[in-house]
Order: sequence, then structure tokens, then C-alpha cells
Amino acid sequence: MQQIMSSPARSLSLSDESDLSASRAPCNIEAEQALLGCILYDNAAYERLTDKLTAEHFYEPFHQRLYGAMEEYIRKGQLAEPIVLQERFRRDPAFEEMGGLRYLADLMGRAPPAANAADYARVIYDLAMRRELIRIGGDIAVAASSDVDRDARDQIESAEQKLYSLAESGTASSGFQSFAHALEGAVQMAAAAFGRDGKLAGLSTGLIDLDQKLGGLHPSDLLIVAGRPSMGKTALATNVAFNVARNYAWEPQPDGSRKTVNGGVVAFFSLEMSAEQLAMRLLADASGVSSDRLRKGEIDKSEFGRVRDAALEIQEAPLYIDATGGISISKLTARARRLKRQVGLDLIVVDYLQLVTASDNKKGEGRVQEVSEITMGLKSLAKELSVPVIALSQLSRQVEARDDKRPQLSDLRESGSIEQDADAVMFVYRESYYKGRAEPREGTPEHLAWQDEMDVLRNVAEVIIGKQRHGPIGTVKLSFDENITKFGNLARDSRYNSYSTGGDE
Repeated sequence: MQQIMSSPARSLSLSDESDLSASRAPCNIEAEQALLGCILYDNAAYERLTDKLTAEHFYEPFHQRLYGAMEEYIRKGQLAEPIVLQERFRRDPAFEEMGGLRYLADLMGRAPPAANAADYARVIYDLAMRRELIRIGGDIAVAASSDVDRDARDQIESAEQKLYSLAESGTASSGFQSFAHALEGAVQMAAAAFGRDGKLAGLSTGLIDLDQKLGGLHPSDLLIVAGRPSMGKTALATNVAFNVARNYAWEPQPDGSRKTVNGGVVAFFSLEMSAEQLAMRLLADASGVSSDRLRKGEIDKSEFGRVRDAALEIQEAPLYIDATGGISISKLTARARRLKRQVGLDLIVVDYLQLVTASDNKKGEGRVQEVSEITMGLKSLAKELSVPVIALSQLSRQVEARDDKRPQLSDLRESGSIEQDADAVMFVYRESYYKGRAEPREGTPEHLAWQDEMDVLRNVAEVIIGKQRHGPIGTVKLSFDENITKFGNLARDSRYNSYSTGGDE
């Protein structure tokens, strides 16, 4: 197949292709005509094409509109043929200029076998990618030479983002999309939720009552998990990440890629703990042996056997840990993109937000501006990679000064940007932590009453949903085992028959 380097061809009759003039933009008008003819002759040829090919990948503007129209008709179960399409484009000047119905008839009459449709589609897609690469390369060169006020690292990050988008979707930026296209995606999400046992639209956290409140973890969402020290926010994030990773299941796709059908691949940015410390927590979770005793070596032979068996069971879980301390938001973004390209990615966890550093040009503008850039960066990353991002955050000390220690949105450090950018804000609260520090003197009636209360509170934790864009706010109660720092589902017995409250945001 001869590749034609041409400018947009307005007088593009099939009998007069010799008039095409050479230009620098890689394109193959013949391949576009051949593919359109294949589909016009046999609409079933459309089913042979890769999902990556869209109307925007065609070089000739009228071919873009023609392919888009045929795609629309076929997806609705309607016939895409010259007479129907003639009515669609009757008032399109380019259609009349190119020959009108005669042009469509020529495309159909000279159509190659439908078996070749996929080959023509690959040629069109590849040339579109090359045109985008040339455009991006030009933008990079111009920016590097003329935009002297912009930091070079920022320019590199911008270029990387464009190249990543090009590699993933075939275009460097999505731009506008029709409401019909967006509606189709929404219906697909609802259908996926309906067909799933748990009726969730997003990833399951492994915690039934939390899933019920959130509807799972949704792609493109930024979720903040906040709490005072020792409340268990890291434990909650670790449990969720582990539950997602250990339940990972996938099915192969025709193009050789993997489609996640359950659980997911997790990236865990642990800025506070080392990878080994985090792995120790997960090992304690899986084996049921106290992490403190594991660290000290205070275990017997049978417990060591449980630890060994648990390690063998969970070692294949796709949980990737980056323990770089003080990582910048740009590096975090770049590493997440790389992991998505190499092995896939379904969930990102950042522990914790205040330890991420901003770009150099924001460091002199105050901590509030730095945190604002970080939260905006995490939200943008969630949208770009279409994965949920869970970011942990610390709370200010003003919580300790109140009689009611339950946190609220105003307790978030640098709360303005965090609260604004987050799709959901959750607070981890354990009343037993504060009650335990107020132990009365032993032997007194007060101590007996305190002990009874501690027996009720010791293994219960609350997740307070203070903000949720897509659903109700309220409180979810979970079980919590301090020995293995593990959250679980609270048994539904008479004591906790009403443990979840809620209301609209």
C-alpha cells in the first residue's frame, strides 16, 4: 500500500488522486477511502476494527464526519449506506464539493474485501499518531526555546503528560466530547454496577458497609482519609489497598491487553514508612499474627508457619510500593503514569499528603499554596489515569481542645484546598483511644464503669464521611483489631443493629 503525503484534499474524487500535492503531514487518503468503502459495503466490517480508532484519527475533515456518522448509525443498529448518509450530509458544503452521492457510491463500489478493514484501520491510526507526535515535538521545541519563565521540569512534565495521553488514547488531549458520548459512558458504569454482585459502580474496599456508603471507589475520584495520630488512617488505607490487590482478576483482550474484572493493581506511595514496615503490616493482616510480635520475633513455631504460608499466598498480589521520602508531586505523577503503562493501574494510595513536596516555584509562596498544588495535582492525576486516588491527611491539634473529639471538615490542615479538590473526605475516629487515656483509679466504681465501656468500644472504629460529591454523608462503624492493625466488617448483632447514619451533603 502506497503512503501518500498530502494536504487536505477537497477535490478528492477516486479518479483524480494524482492531483494530491505533497505536504509534511503524514497521511494516507487511499487507506481512509478504502476503510470507509469497506464499512459502506458491509457494515459488519466495523466490528473488525480496534476500539482505539475514532473519527479524529482521519486526516480529511469530511472523512472524520463521515466515519463518525457511520459509527453512530451502526451502534444504534441502523443501516449506514449512501442514501441514508446523503440525507445526513445534504447541507455539508464539503460533501457536495467532493461529489455528493456519487462519491459515496464510488467508495462503496471500489471497496476492498472486508477482511482487510482492520489493516486499513491500523494504517490510519498509526499515521494519526505520527501527526500528533510531530505536533507535540513542535510544541516542545517552541516552549523550550521561547518560554524562559517556565521551569524546565514543568515543561518536561507537560511533555510527558501529552505523550502519555497520546500513547493511551491516540490523542494528546481529549477536548470536548458530545453529551451522547458521555451518556454512553454513564450507562456503561450503571450496567457494570447492576451486573456486579455487590451492586458497586467502583472498586470494592473489602469493607461492606463502607462500600455501601461510597458505592465503591470510583475512577477519577480523589478521596481524603484524615485523622489524628494513632487513629488508624494508615491502617485503613493499607487494608483497602491490600483488599483491592489480593482480589485482582483480569481477562485478556483481543489486542493483547488485560481488562481488570475484579480488584486491581495498586500503587502505594509510602512517604512515612519503609516498604518493609508496610509489608510487615500486610503480613500481620494476612497471617493474623501481631505485627509487634513479628517485629520482635516473639512468635512460636506454629505462628511462624502461619506467617510463611501467608507470605506465599499474598506475594503475587499486584501491590507496588514506592517508599521515597519527600517525593515531589511531579515525580509521583510520572511514576504513576509509568506503572500504568507497564503493568496497569487501578488504585493509587498516598500516605500522606503533607509529606508530598510541591514544585520549586511554589515553595516560596507558603504552605497553603503548596498543598493546593499537591491536591490539584492528585485530582488531575486521578482524572488523567481514570483511577481513584486515596490521599491520607493529618488533622490540626484543635481537635484535642474540644470535648467532642470527633473530627470535622474545618479540622483539616490547609483545609481550603483539600476540602475543595476532594470528591470525598473521610475521618477515622476511635473513641477507645481517648477513653483509654482517661482511665480512673483502679478499684473505684468509676473504674468498673470505665472498664465496661472500654469492652464495648475497644474493637470498634468509626469512619465519618464528612463530604461526598456522589452520595450521602454520615458515619460507618467498623471493627478494628489493634494487634494486627486491621479494619473489618462489624458483626450485625443486637448491639450494633443501627450503626450507620447518613444524610445528603
